[in-house]
Amino acid sequence: MTIQRFFSDNAARVHPRVMEAIAAANHPDTAYDGDALSAKLDDAFSDLFETRCTALWITTGTAANSIALAHYARPWQGVICHEEAHIEVDECGAPAMYSGGAKLILAGGEGAKLSPETITEKCGQIRADVHQVQPSVVSITNASEYGLAWRPAEVAAAGEACRAHRLKLHMDGARFANAVAFTDASPADVTWRAGVAALSFGFVKNGGMNAEALVFFGDQDLSGVRELRKRGGHLMSKGRFAAAQLLAMLEDELWLANARAANAGAALIAQAAGERLMHPVEANELFVRLSADEAASLRAQGFDFYDWGSGAARLVTSWDQDAAAVAPLADALRAL
Repeated sequence: MTIQRFFSDNAARVHPRVMEAIAAANHPDTAYDGDALSAKLDDAFSDLFETRCTALWITTGTAANSIALAHYARPWQGVICHEEAHIEVDECGAPAMYSGGAKLILAGGEGAKLSPETITEKCGQIRADVHQVQPSVVSITNASEYGLAWRPAEVAAAGEACRAHRLKLHMDGARFANAVAFTDASPADVTWRAGVAALSFGFVKNGGMNAEALVFFGDQDLSGVRELRKRGGHLMSKGRFAAAQLLAMLEDELWLANARAANAGAALIAQAAGERLMHPVEANELFVRLSADEAASLRAQGFDFYDWGSGAARLVTSWDQDAAAVAPLADALRAL
């Protein structure tokens, strides 16, 4: 029986153009991030975001998130985030390790989104004295942990709340491409123009191999950021292969085309899932209600997916799953 994978977009194939770029980079050059390809990243991301950017390749999204947060939060400070944020639930304490002890300050919110009112409320609950952890940064996820895309106005509202409380705003963009593909928003409008200081821009889930981008917007003091990358073991000696992947994904908007393809597959499955959907489908993740017997039936037919608590499942589509690839799952859901 052939396994049909909807467990995670991390399991998808690397895009052929990325593989070609890696092969093309297989020649001698300066080590670490001093090579010609790494030197192109700032300009390439600046063009995309329509402002001056500093872009660093990072091998994992966890490291990208943690390095950004460690830059903005001292060991005695805190990071306001959703209680189901990836940095809280799935990163094994990495933000605290990189920052030397900064605390995650957890808050609720529908669809794993933080509202500006929640940010303000959390700040109001903390006494402004030496005895309590003071927040210095807010982290939001786009698309959220339930696959919901942030609109520019929503980010701008969160950004305004951050400015009011002198907080930096970080965006975990593991599926940033999918969110942009859904909203058709300008990458600039949903990031720096809305108040985002740094973006962890995901590429691995979207056709890359092992390279993400940590993007800082505008003129910021980035003292220590590269040292955090080195100290955390993420300064690869042959960084040109990571840079090659990012440049290949940016060329001709491959990152956006891949995301649109994954989103289209999710939309087709969503039509079949109907009332089983727990959240609107605004990226490439679907959360559906399934009994234990129904989940077992789907797995017996060869479908691989992630259980999401009791009576629910998460399904994720990838850039290389076209309509024909998702049709069997859609048919199986209709038949339940």
